[in-house]
Amino acid sequence: MHSRRHLLIAATAALFAPALVRRAEAQVAKPPEGWVFPAEFEPAVVRLRDQFEPGSILVDPNTFSLYWTMEKKQAMRFIVGIGKGNLYESGVFTVGAKKEWPSWTPTKSMIERNPGAYAQYADGMPGGPNNPLGSRALYLFDDQRGDTFLRIHGTPAPWTVGSAVSNGCVRLANPHIELLYDMVPIGAPVVLYSKRGEA
Repeated sequence: MHSRRHLLIAATAALFAPALVRRAEAQVAKPPEGWVFPAEFEPAVVRLRDQFEPGSILVDPNTFSLYWTMEKKQAMRFIVGIGKGNLYESGVFTVGAKKEWPSWTPTKSMIERNPGAYAQYADGMPGGPNNPLGSRALYLFDDQRGDTFLRIHGTPAPWTVGSAVSNGCVRLANPHIELLYDMVPIGAPVVLYSKRGEA
């Protein structure tokens, strides 16, 4: 597996990292007054330092960046939200399923951590504009567990993108997950790199 150092990209793209780190500590229950989606968070083609196999998803949690790798050391970069605290899980996965307007059921551990927020949805929530998974979801599988319950998905709260706020999943603004969804086939490899300071 490639080490995190391989995710270093062109200096122009790295300029966004300080702003993203500051946003990680924001309170994001509702959009700030006057909020608009930052122009620098829009998807962009960037150049990677090293060549990766085209058709892979790489997530660098330290810059809130997801890369869809392409030919000639290029990638489409998306700004994402990631898992808060120790809920972020690094590892190597594959896209095992894809769903449009997916339904959502909180995991048992989510309900145990915060029953006031999640117990009411124990039987599931149908897909739709208010569903936490947004308009599209990629389901991450691994060899040991099959479905890991980790997702790369949209969100009805786009102001949370660029923050460490989720229960473990990677989230994108709905228009961005729709773009990514159309490019990613079933079976695509996914690498979620470690947070800085982790082994």
